[in-house]
Amino acid sequence: MKICVMTLGCKVNKYESDALVKRLEEKGYQTTDNLEQADIYVINTCAVTAEAEKKSRQMIARCRKFNPNARVLICGCASQKNQMQFKEKGVEVVTGVAGKTKLIDIIEQGNVDISELPLQYEDDMLAKQSRIRAYIKIQDGCNNFCSYCIIPYLRGRSRSRSLESIMAEASALGEDIKEIVLTGINVTDYKIDGKPGLLTLLQNLDTLGKRIRLSSLEETLVSEEFAKGLSELQNFCPHFHLSLQSGCDSVLKSMNRKYTTKEFYNSVQLLRKYFPLAAITTDVIVGFPGESDEEFEATRRFIEKVGFASLHIFKYSHRDGTVASRMTDLPDGVKSQRSDILESVKAKLFDEFIKKNKTGKVLIEEFDGQHYVGYTENYIKCYIQSDKDLVNQIVDVEIGERFKDGVKARLDRPKKVC
Repeated sequence: MKICVMTLGCKVNKYESDALVKRLEEKGYQTTDNLEQADIYVINTCAVTAEAEKKSRQMIARCRKFNPNARVLICGCASQKNQMQFKEKGVEVVTGVAGKTKLIDIIEQGNVDISELPLQYEDDMLAKQSRIRAYIKIQDGCNNFCSYCIIPYLRGRSRSRSLESIMAEASALGEDIKEIVLTGINVTDYKIDGKPGLLTLLQNLDTLGKRIRLSSLEETLVSEEFAKGLSELQNFCPHFHLSLQSGCDSVLKSMNRKYTTKEFYNSVQLLRKYFPLAAITTDVIVGFPGESDEEFEATRRFIEKVGFASLHIFKYSHRDGTVASRMTDLPDGVKSQRSDILESVKAKLFDEFIKKNKTGKVLIEEFDGQHYVGYTENYIKCYIQSDKDLVNQIVDVEIGERFKDGVKARLDRPKKVC
């Protein structure tokens, strides 16, 4: 029997899907994550925006084009939010966020109710890892309750995986895997025995000799001790994805974010004190309810002041059940116009960031037919030509000119000693 597991949304969803795939293969099922002919389709859904939820529903029809008689099983955030939107489409099994690996046990049982969200970390998932980079989930849930975000209601309260469990998974990774990426709904809130534990975790992982990368970080964790501690690690990749959301204090307050622009900027400067060439990237929401032209302009100016390496730009999406859903939404045209403005800023900032980088160490992930492609420690995508097979090697390069969504790079030749 062939089972297709389709994933929408974040890296946490992908990790959980890969854990499901691992379990299925251990039980003898044939699996794929490509949308193709299969007997059963498992759709791991997303609800972070209205568009993501819509795509989750549309995936049912896309799967049935390949096999109209296939069974379709639904799990994830969108079904946690509203299971009826999927049951009405005739799917056989609908579960939510909790107990995704239990889908294997209920594959023959028909409809299933949404499980209650756990209070403790569900440590029953080990993902099937790729050859080069391993994603390791360290945390789930969120306590922040930002006014625009539905995720805390769907994922539950923050809960952390034990240090011992994380280290056991990381230590078991093969030599082929050169990089570990830590992921979670709110990685910043990772705790050991109830106390902030992210730096301790990173210090332990550093002993394994693999590159370590954080998927995201909140400004509130950045301190002198934290930044200095990171700088003392041998294998840490200096790419900090700090979620900003708005560069205007009044909007941040309305969003229920826990910092001011001054505090955010000070955190950026602290990181750059220890990592001068760090890539600092961010998320920005445009068109938040009530955001005036002046408030948006303050955000644009602040983004340029910080000098981010890149931006993820999102148009505000109404989510029923959030505080912001009771506020007056802005027209789509306003959101699109502001998004276009920030896209231009993003392109300019990326060019400026590239010019600061002369060399780097690139982990080669693939060969696209013409170039070997991979990322530097500070997440610059590099395209390299070589007669040698470089896949899954870390190579020294000289950074060149802009190319596609990254740069061209040349292998750094050892200098001759006279």
